[in-house]
Amino acid sequence: MRFGMIGSGSWATALAKILADHGNELNWWIRNTESIHYFQKRRHNPHYLKTAYFDTTQLNLENEIQNVIKHSDCLVMAVPSAYIENILNELPLDIFEDKKILSAIKGILPNSNLMLNDFLSQKFDFKIEDYFTILGPCHAEEVAAEKLSYLTFSGISSDKALEIGNYFKTDYINIVANQDVVGVQYAAVLKNIYALGAGIAHGLEYGDNFQSVFIANAAHEMFVFLSAMVDPDVTNINHTTSVYLGDLLVTCYSLYSRNRTFGNMIGKGYSVRSAQLEMNMVAEGYNASKCIYHMNQSLGAHIPIATGIYRILWEQEEPESVFKELEMKLL
Repeated sequence: MRFGMIGSGSWATALAKILADHGNELNWWIRNTESIHYFQKRRHNPHYLKTAYFDTTQLNLENEIQNVIKHSDCLVMAVPSAYIENILNELPLDIFEDKKILSAIKGILPNSNLMLNDFLSQKFDFKIEDYFTILGPCHAEEVAAEKLSYLTFSGISSDKALEIGNYFKTDYINIVANQDVVGVQYAAVLKNIYALGAGIAHGLEYGDNFQSVFIANAAHEMFVFLSAMVDPDVTNINHTTSVYLGDLLVTCYSLYSRNRTFGNMIGKGYSVRSAQLEMNMVAEGYNASKCIYHMNQSLGAHIPIATGIYRILWEQEEPESVFKELEMKLL
C-alpha cells in the first residue's frame, strides 16, 4: 500500500517516522518549498520533532497536494482541524475515488461543525467503508524518542482497520483495532477540552487531589455526551479502552500536551490570543469547546465541565469564578 501524508506538523512528522521505520515509502505533502529543500539536505523536519531523522530515499516530498493524492492508495490526514477544510475545498470532487483515508485529525471542522468523515461524505460522496481513524494515547515527542506507544485504528470493519494498522507496527509501536470509528473521534475531541480544563486548574493552583476528581468527572461527562451523540447501533463505547480513558489521562497530565499547556496559560491570566501567540501551535480543545457547546444545545447532555471551559474561552468569563462553580458540581 502506498501512503500519502497530508500535513507537516509534529503529529504528521511522528506518523511519517513510524511509517518509514516500518519500511514503507511515503509521498509527503509539505506546502513550503524551502522546508522541502531543508528536509532533503538535513534529513529532518525544520520546524517540528527535529530529533526525528529520516532516510530521505524513502520519501517523496512534494508541494503539490494533488500529486501526493494521485500517487497514493491511502491518505493520512494530519492537518489541524481548523485548516483541513480550506485545503480540501480546493480539490476536485473526484480526487478520492478508489482511495482510502486515514484520519489523524483530533477535532471537529469548525466552519461546518462536522467530523471529517461527514464532511468528506457531503462534499466528495466519500464512503465511510473507506474511512479509518488513527488515535492514541500517543504523543509525537515520545514517538520521536522511540518510547513504547500504542495506536488505535478504527473503521467500520475492524479487520480492514487492522490491515492498515499493521503498516505502522514497529518495535516501539503497538497497535489496536476496533470498529468504533464514530465514537473514538468524538472522544478525541472531548478529551482535548478536558485537558485544556486540567491546564486551567493547574494554572489556578489547584492541587493533585482536585485534579484527580476533575479528571474522573471529565471521564464520566465524556460518556454522558457520547451516549447522547453517537448511535449505539453503529458504535460500541467502551470507556475502559486506551483510546478513551488512556488518551484522556495522558492529554490531561502530560507536559507534552499542548491543550494542557494552553489551559495552564489561561489559568495564569493569559488572554486566549496571548496564549495562542506564545504557543505558536494549535490547541485543538479551543475550537472544539465551541463546537461541542453548540452541538449540545440540541442534545441537552449534562456536561458542566465542557460548558464551563466554553464560557472561559469564548464568553470571557473569569476562570476563578467558573471553577468555583465547578467545585460544587464535581462528585
